[in-house]
Amino acid sequence: MRAFAVSALVLLLSGCATQAERAAAMQSEVDDMIKVYGPACEKLGYKADSDPWRDCVLRLATRDSLERSRREPVFSNCIGHRGFFQCSTF
Repeated sequence: MRAFAVSALVLLLSGCATQAERAAAMQSEVDDMIKVYGPACEKLGYKADSDPWRDCVLRLATRDSLERSRREPVFSNCIGHRGFFQCSTF
């Protein structure tokens, strides 16, 4: 029983990302946004690496993300009875 508890704890903790891994993933995401939207913001007249340019990159990335989420169909499924529902959306 003790071995099962230890192995379950190890599996649970191995699924967690460390702070450094989360920071690296976020940095990679920001680098991708800069590669995709940075040139467009420069063509719109913003000077690279300025605050208005960064704001432009974020606005364009947010706009595209919202457009993608609107185009993708969303399905919801709810089961249960009055007052107690379990819903899942995918």
